[in-house]
Amino acid sequence: MARPSIADTRKLADGELNEQINATRRELFDLRFQQATRRLQTTHRFKEARIKLAHLLSVQKERQRSGSPAAAST
Repeated sequence: MARPSIADTRKLADGELNEQINATRRELFDLRFQQATRRLQTTHRFKEARIKLAHLLSVQKERQRSGSPAAAST
């Protein structure tokens, strides 16, 4: 599965961005829980989820610093 680019992440609205951040954090929590109980089969999901979370948080921080509205690029 190809990783989404950060350009795709920048197209999200603020509400969608927050939802994605929460969902990715929950996914990481679930992956850690599965690893602790030795049920985790796909360890590569850790890296993918961390990269996705980093993209999301970077875009969120850029928007906070610039003070621009969510749909400024559309």
